[in-house]
Amino acid sequence: MTDYKSLPPNPKRILVIAMRFLGDVLLTTPLIHSLKLAYPDAEIDVLVYANTAAMLEGNQDINQILTTVNRPTFADYGRLVPQLFRHYDLAMVTQSGDRPFLYGLLATTKRVALVPSKNTTGWWKRYFVQHWVEFDDNTHTVLQHLKLLNALNIKKYFALIPPQCSETEQLLKQYPFINSNKDYVVLHPHPQWAYKQWTSEAWIELGHYLHELGLTLVLSCGPSKQEIDYVANIEQQLPEGAINLAGQVSLAQLTTIISKAKLYIGPDTGITHLAAATGIPVIALFGPTNPVKWAPFPVAYQSEANPFDKIGDQQVNNVHLIQGAGDCVPCDLEGCDRHRLSHSDCLSKLSAKKIQMLVLSILQKDKKA
Repeated sequence: MTDYKSLPPNPKRILVIAMRFLGDVLLTTPLIHSLKLAYPDAEIDVLVYANTAAMLEGNQDINQILTTVNRPTFADYGRLVPQLFRHYDLAMVTQSGDRPFLYGLLATTKRVALVPSKNTTGWWKRYFVQHWVEFDDNTHTVLQHLKLLNALNIKKYFALIPPQCSETEQLLKQYPFINSNKDYVVLHPHPQWAYKQWTSEAWIELGHYLHELGLTLVLSCGPSKQEIDYVANIEQQLPEGAINLAGQVSLAQLTTIISKAKLYIGPDTGITHLAAATGIPVIALFGPTNPVKWAPFPVAYQSEANPFDKIGDQQVNNVHLIQGAGDCVPCDLEGCDRHRLSHSDCLSKLSAKKIQMLVLSILQKDKKA
């Protein structure tokens, strides 16, 4: 049952729960910004996993970032529960899982939550909130988060807010290529999960083509040894002059670097969402994932209709979404072997030449602008 009247008309302390991956945390920022503009005097805290907190660095809408871990111990619970227990006037739960919901129950008696389908074991959750939105795969994640605001009857803002770098001058001195006269392109070859990965051979072929166009190649990746080694192997096979940022910059610093690039190319991963939020042209390489739900959210998009369709290569504002080949695309499964370390034939068959043609088209349009 939805009980709008019992929600606080002017909450002073709000908790937003966003316990998922890096990209998911970024996709929560329009919700947070909408809350802050509606309730400017409210203190908004956000609960995230510790390894995703950097996505909110410098976010002026947030009072405090609370952190937890994916597999909490009793000691972790002992630290977090006192921070949450009845400290808030309102909780916004943006994941339908049990643990985020439990934290919402602890935080306050007034809750708005994303809940599972009524036909699942989590059906009961809707009876412990004042307003709920049912999770579905046919609504973009940003728009689904914003649906949670319907109960509050406040204006919705659609723009994502990437992390803000407080050391820009130092960054520019450390990496002079950022402000040089030569354009650069950021390549992010490694997604979080292998089944979303394009081939290293395709990245190398694309890199050579971009070099021939006169662009400086800038490589980025996550902090894991596997990602760093993967990118290092690609770098060794690229023309001299490629810049490898692997493990060297923070998310906020990477945001600044991407924002000044001519172009970004990457797979279905959190940094691709981040790149789209900066406003530069983005080529997103999608395979098994449903773009209706998870496509990078374009800048200046202001509609409650989904920005992308389920099938086909598409462009919406600054985001160019390219799907792998195959009648099964998108299968919305974890690769052809159905696990996160699997491969995906649709991405293996995606040719570098197709991306080269798109790059050329984007650069030509930019020259005419």
